[in-house]
Amino acid sequence: METKTPKESRTVITDLVLPSETNPIGNMFGGELLARMDRAASIAARRHSRRIVMTASVNHVAFNKMIPLGSVVTVEANVSRAFRSSMEVFMDVWLEDRESGLRSKANEGIYTFVAVDEMGSPVPVPELIPETPQEQERFEAALRRRQLSLVLAGKMEPAQATELKALFDV
Repeated sequence: METKTPKESRTVITDLVLPSETNPIGNMFGGELLARMDRAASIAARRHSRRIVMTASVNHVAFNKMIPLGSVVTVEANVSRAFRSSMEVFMDVWLEDRESGLRSKANEGIYTFVAVDEMGSPVPVPELIPETPQEQERFEAALRRRQLSLVLAGKMEPAQATELKALFDV
């Protein structure tokens, strides 16, 4: 199976925050942002795998800044690591200043997707080769997050995670 880089999965979605997407004090609903992030992440996972993908988990979301009504919001998603049939997708959420056009990071999130066939059974995905220092950092961190998730789910002993860490020198 071929290898791919994070930039091959890059997905950018930009949209405006409308009144129906805000809470009583005029800021974007968290659920609305989660849905936008899910759409961007699913496109990134599909670009990497070229298969049907399903959201397996929302691993992390940080709501660091409120996003007011009328804001221009951009979600940038890239696959950060591919495992056998699953892919971790890291997203950065940017808020554009209305007057200057300067962007600031508002939020971030990490979702996991599984590639499946037409019957819903998991299928292998291409290996991911990080290129930049940030991609390498996110790639290495993805393995640690996966190991922790498996330990917490009782599917891996803590000692196994340590052995894998040494094996991958992460």
